[in-house]
Amino acid sequence: MPKIDTKTAASLHAAFAAHVDSALDALITDGVLPEGLPRGNVTVEPPRDPSHGDLATNAAMVLAKPAKTNPRALAEALAAKLGALADVESVDVAGPGFINMRLVDGAWRTELQAIATAGADYGRSAMGAGRMVNVEYVSANPTGPMHMGHCRGAVVGDALASLL
Repeated sequence: MPKIDTKTAASLHAAFAAHVDSALDALITDGVLPEGLPRGNVTVEPPRDPSHGDLATNAAMVLAKPAKTNPRALAEALAAKLGALADVESVDVAGPGFINMRLVDGAWRTELQAIATAGADYGRSAMGAGRMVNVEYVSANPTGPMHMGHCRGAVVGDALASLL
C-alpha cells in the first residue's frame, strides 16, 4: 500500500480512513468480503486509551455481521493489509475485533509539517461551496409554552448558521 501523502489528504485521520477503505476493497477483491457492504459506520479515530496506539478502526466489528463472518477473523485479515502501510509501525487486534494501529514517528512529523505549511487553510474544504443552505433551528409550538429547549435550539442554530 502507498505511503501517506498529506498534501492530498485532509488530515492523517482522513488518510487512514482512505487506507482502511482501500484495504476493505482489497479484501473484497481477495474474496474475503462480499461486495456492497454498508461502510457508513466505519470509523478511524484515536483510541480512548492512548496506550492502545495512535489510531483505531471499528471496521471489522461493523462489517462482520452484514458479511456473515467472524469479526476477529475479519480484523486479522484487515490488520494484515494495514500492516503493509509504510507509515504503520504495528497493528494489533484487540478484543472481539477492534484494530489498533501505532504509526511511525515520521508520519506525525509529516502531518505537523503539512499543518505548518497550510497555516490557517489546514483542514479547509471547498465541499458545498456555492450551494445555498437553509438552516431551520427554532420551531416554537404555537399551542404550547416556550421552554429552555427552544432557547437552546435558537442559540445552537444561530451559531451553526453563522459558521455556514
